[in-house]
Amino acid sequence: MKSIISEPVIRIRPSRGWVPVHLRDLWAYHELFYFLTWRQIKVRYKQTVLGFAWAIIQPVMMMVVFSLFFGNLLGVSSEGTPYPLFSYAALLPWNLFAQGVALSSNSLVSEANLVKKVYFPRLAMPLSGILPPLVDFLIGFLVLVGLMFYFGYGLTLRMLWLPVFIILAMLTAAGIGLWLSAINAKYRDIGHIVPFLIQLGLFVSPVVYPASLLPQRFQTFYGLNPMAGVIEGFRWTLLGTEPPGYLIAVSAAIVILLLVSGLYYFRHREKEFADVL
Repeated sequence: MKSIISEPVIRIRPSRGWVPVHLRDLWAYHELFYFLTWRQIKVRYKQTVLGFAWAIIQPVMMMVVFSLFFGNLLGVSSEGTPYPLFSYAALLPWNLFAQGVALSSNSLVSEANLVKKVYFPRLAMPLSGILPPLVDFLIGFLVLVGLMFYFGYGLTLRMLWLPVFIILAMLTAAGIGLWLSAINAKYRDIGHIVPFLIQLGLFVSPVVYPASLLPQRFQTFYGLNPMAGVIEGFRWTLLGTEPPGYLIAVSAAIVILLLVSGLYYFRHREKEFADVL
């Protein structure tokens, strides 16, 4: 007489409440993460005449316009630094952040078919939008090095802090991108709001002016804008402007808060993506 062995019953149920982030799943799908990142880099410059030259043309043209209007006509302070160098050194980390937010916030909507058909850690999509702008940043940074030597700025030990501020800019973009991509999956208004917020943030952040123009009593409040500390730290590292002080400490705390809360909020909304996209 044959013994009857019962098969285990597996029940698949949707998660409830707040779920763990499980970052280790990203490593299990690291090849997909690499593919998504590399594809965005190729799509960005596909069928363009100038190709990677756009990574130089865009910030250089903005530097020229800012130098003409804010530096020459309005006489905005640059803390003793030549204004073209002052503005360009801020445009690089700002563009790194802005492009990362734009790509990350739209990642789920642009890849809706993939999300609805195949399982993979959805976190890979907004996070893969953070790395492609780094290519533009590195190309544009070569121009910055040339400007520094042209205006007589050499290498200093402060530059060892440069990777810290680059990483902070990318983590800021990641934190905001996680929030916006999860909201954008359901409310497509975000796709229209993000470009406006990026343009507004350019002038709210100390790109065309130094943070020292604000009264001292507003400095801590100004640090709630995480890019304020990043940009001021970037300038201090390369140009020796006013050190960011506790401004960078406040900004770094906000970056950590944005990133951690963004990860958990994204995971909380993840179960809805296939239905709402």
